[in-house]
Amino acid sequence: MRSLSKVLRSPEVFAFCNSVFEKADMILTLGGVRKSYSTAEGPIEILKGVDLEVAAGESVALTGESGSGKSTLLHLAGGLDRADSGSVVMDGSDLALFAENERARYRRTRVGLVFQQFNLIPSLSVAANISFHAKLANRYDHAWEAQLVEKLGLEEYTARYPEQLSGGQQQRVAIGRTLAARPPLILADEPTGNLDEQTGDAVLDLMLSLARTVGSALLLVTHSTRLAARLDRTVVLRGGKIAE
Repeated sequence: MRSLSKVLRSPEVFAFCNSVFEKADMILTLGGVRKSYSTAEGPIEILKGVDLEVAAGESVALTGESGSGKSTLLHLAGGLDRADSGSVVMDGSDLALFAENERARYRRTRVGLVFQQFNLIPSLSVAANISFHAKLANRYDHAWEAQLVEKLGLEEYTARYPEQLSGGQQQRVAIGRTLAARPPLILADEPTGNLDEQTGDAVLDLMLSLARTVGSALLLVTHSTRLAARLDRTVVLRGGKIAE
């Protein structure tokens, strides 16, 4: 029988420990995720067994043809919808086990969502929109918000309302609102899709820079291979699965 010290130094134990540490570093893990939607012609399966891991602090571009299920995947990861089967695990917690109030708390405190539509609150000023989620998550930090406002170039607009801003300015407010709460995971669905190339590049620069400052993982849907190349890695959704 091998001594305990030899067992602990064995290749098998070393490999096991490595695998444990690697898994522990994963902020988001999707395993065998399936999702269908009902139509007049019957159910259509959009996701057909998706496996995906995103590490803490990592930026990942999610690409694929229109209708391939990219937005559906983000909605599942963001707790906005439930998978038919498979697991969506965020920071060690399986979202399938969450009650509705727990899912709502998850969306408030653990994940940040950035969409093309901005989803700003019309009745709130820029400053109030930016601080909204941070206050809900009990993570409001005036100094951090001031730093965000400066980096996003919004100092002159904090008292304005969304309707008084351009599309690019509104998108920067939406990004500021997400980052103000310092979520462990940021999900962005074509965040530069409504912007011209120059403004889109600037917005992505800010998102990547500030996400690194916060230490957040970023999963970003984009059709642009040029933008995708700027993230840590790219995964392709094809035929309802992640392409090999």
